[in-house]
Amino acid sequence: MSDLPDWAKSMWEELGSPELSEVESVHTGGLMGRRHGLRKDDIVEIQLDARSLREGDDTWVRGRLLSSGKSSIELLTIEREHIYLAREVIVKIVLITHTRPAYIDDKELLEFERADQKRRSNLHEKVEKKTKGNDDSHLWG
Repeated sequence: MSDLPDWAKSMWEELGSPELSEVESVHTGGLMGRRHGLRKDDIVEIQLDARSLREGDDTWVRGRLLSSGKSSIELLTIEREHIYLAREVIVKIVLITHTRPAYIDDKELLEFERADQKRRSNLHEKVEKKTKGNDDSHLWG
């Protein structure tokens, strides 16, 4: 993909070289048709507050977004480091490209979340059985 910076091309290839024109942001039009915002597996550049770094450290971090939470962003850097960045030190996030469809259109992600929710529910039931010693989770009232 010629539009991507050189540092991002290998990450794009590792994801199977998805067709990027199909996952572009949509900022205008009817509300139901808009698709924008950060997504899992986005390739991004993040500028950090220089005051939070050691002298001489680069203020830019580049990589693939693994997750985004209330207090931190999880990133796989171009150096293949798995890092977490506190939101307080982030100055700017530049979206280089999406690599997946928007959340609501991402069938693979929705399927994963359904399976993960089922797995967590089963795990919760196992914990309940072990800690309480009984299996009354199916009873109401």
